[in-house]
Amino acid sequence: MKLLLTGVAGFIGYHTAYKLLSEGHEIIGLDNLNTYYDVDLKLRRLESLGISASQISDDDILQSENFQNFKFVKIDIANKHELVDLISKSNPEVIIHLAAQAGVRYSLDHPEKYLESNIHGFLNLLEAIRERPIKHFIFASSSSVYGLNKEIPFKTFHHTDHPISLYAATKKSNEMMAHTYSHLFKIPMTGLRFFTVYGPWGRPDMAMFIFTKNILEGKEIKVYNQGEMSRDFTYISDIVDSINRLIDKVPSGKPSNAQKNLLPNESTAAYQLFNIGYNSPTKLMDFIKAIEKHTGKKAIINFQPLQAGDVENTYADVSDLYQYIDFKPQVGVDEGVKKFVEWYKEYYSRSR
Repeated sequence: MKLLLTGVAGFIGYHTAYKLLSEGHEIIGLDNLNTYYDVDLKLRRLESLGISASQISDDDILQSENFQNFKFVKIDIANKHELVDLISKSNPEVIIHLAAQAGVRYSLDHPEKYLESNIHGFLNLLEAIRERPIKHFIFASSSSVYGLNKEIPFKTFHHTDHPISLYAATKKSNEMMAHTYSHLFKIPMTGLRFFTVYGPWGRPDMAMFIFTKNILEGKEIKVYNQGEMSRDFTYISDIVDSINRLIDKVPSGKPSNAQKNLLPNESTAAYQLFNIGYNSPTKLMDFIKAIEKHTGKKAIINFQPLQAGDVENTYADVSDLYQYIDFKPQVGVDEGVKKFVEWYKEYYSRSR
């Protein structure tokens, strides 16, 4: 299929592009290459996809040197005119929307960035396709939407009315905006609530990256809530394989006469929501032990209280997704941490 992939220089976007290009899909990838974290890492991801960093300039569509079926353009989804023009000219069959301003803690100090990208940018995409039929619109949501929900494992039909960060609030808003446009304009939509994704080429602001870096350098790591936390750590290849299987699984919606019995994750519109996680939470201290094991170094831990915007535990119920796409995660935490540490050592030995 012909795909438009937003956030292609990001962690999940890069891996998704690599997988789908290898499967033979034609992709136009876009990214604004913002400075939220190390731009060089983003450029190195693009170079792995065959896009030379020295050739990148605003609005120029670049052809990959490694994949004949991949093109890249530097565009900010907050720029409606450029986005609409690109979609009009490229005419994608499927859009996979992974671009966003990420980070729970960053949203406490820079709320305007989240409105610009996660709300205005998301609206621009919806507006660009409202009268231009596409087969499927797949977008990234987040486990953060569960907020103050204490009932675990988190199920997609649980209410998500109490987010505790602006980042989470924008992702909840995305789900509601997508449903509205699906209902009004008959656009098939699938939202994915990602649970703590990690792996090679991961984001430098995530715990996996920070812990590994500091442990290898003999620096202390800050561990919040005195270490009494758990996360449903999900390895990147399991995320990407799930996205790949969902492309052809286009929602059709419940029959209109079922409206009185609908759960919060169901709709008469062509709209669906899934958790996408490993389905087995790992205690944070056990995660740190796995990093210690594969780095061969002991962590210097500075215990801290729970940070604003953080939740203590996440745990994804993914039974509906795995029944729907006939796939279960393949990579456990020990194997996933090992792969990340190996990548980290190799990547930064080359970068020196």
